Amino acid sequence: MSSDPHIPPPQGRAVILSTAKDPETVSITGAGRTLPPQSPVPVPATPSAPPAASTDKDAQPGHVYLVGAGPGNPDLLTLRAHQLLTSATLILADGLISPEILALANPAARTVSVAKRCGEHRITQAEIHALTIKGARNGDSVLRLKSGDPLIFGRAGEEIAALRSAHIAFEIVPGITAAFAAAASLQTPLTDRTSASKLILATAHHAANKPDLDPNPQPIWQGPLPTDATLVLYMPGPNLETLAHDLIRSGIAPATPVTAISRASTPHEHTHTTTLQHLRSANTGPAPVLLLIGDAIQPATHVPNPPALP
Repeated sequence: MSSDPHIPPPQGRAVILSTAKDPETVSITGAGRTLPPQSPVPVPATPSAPPAASTDKDAQPGHVYLVGAGPGNPDLLTLRAHQLLTSATLILADGLISPEILALANPAARTVSVAKRCGEHRITQAEIHALTIKGARNGDSVLRLKSGDPLIFGRAGEEIAALRSAHIAFEIVPGITAAFAAAASLQTPLTDRTSASKLILATAHHAANKPDLDPNPQPIWQGPLPTDATLVLYMPGPNLETLAHDLIRSGIAPATPVTAISRASTPHEHTHTTTLQHLRSANTGPAPVLLLIGDAIQPATHVPNPPALP
């Protein structure tokens, strides 16, 4: 054996964990040293790495996972979402899931689009429930992939009820909702202790074809919008002029600032800042669009990033 105390016994290749305070963990790989001829311990050949074994953190057969995929940028996926995406065997994906996120899926998985578009009939919510339950009963690990966060306007309540009724084990994985991604892109907080103590999340979209719905539903908002509140409207619909008129008629001041952001966090993001009385559909970009309404929203003027240090 070498008498040098800073060289560990030659037991094959090691990973460098520390080189400052713990000489016993210094790697000898590529160190330019050769083993002494008198060493009694041979250096074994490095074996090929075996395929990654399944762990109990992977998607499990017979289970359903209601997972938030975030606003569309794969960099904003949670670690848990990524782990399930790469291990599930059946993926039921909403229509707003970006191709970049779906590209990360387990290559052996079956991916089924359960997209629903306003004005287009593709699949009903009951049919989505049936596909989810059937997949779990057939032994698949089912990833129900939703844009944003599954618990914010994602119909999660209906799917949770269906899974409980069918006695199917499930897990809910939160995601970054579009409001937070939009605020980050705008470089503006949604709350501020001096100007915005209230945050209101609402949707302009109502369920259709349900007999128990009020034929004259309540407006999205009634009365003046508090000056210290931010109103975030998801799914505002294609006719923003009518929406703006309804909000003004409900009591929100026509001069209230509005920022419309389309496809937040993605390379196709589009931002338009105006006032409620001047809001026009033609200026806001394609769906999905989010409206941020209130005096507290102050989008930052875009400033390019400084050059990287040499």
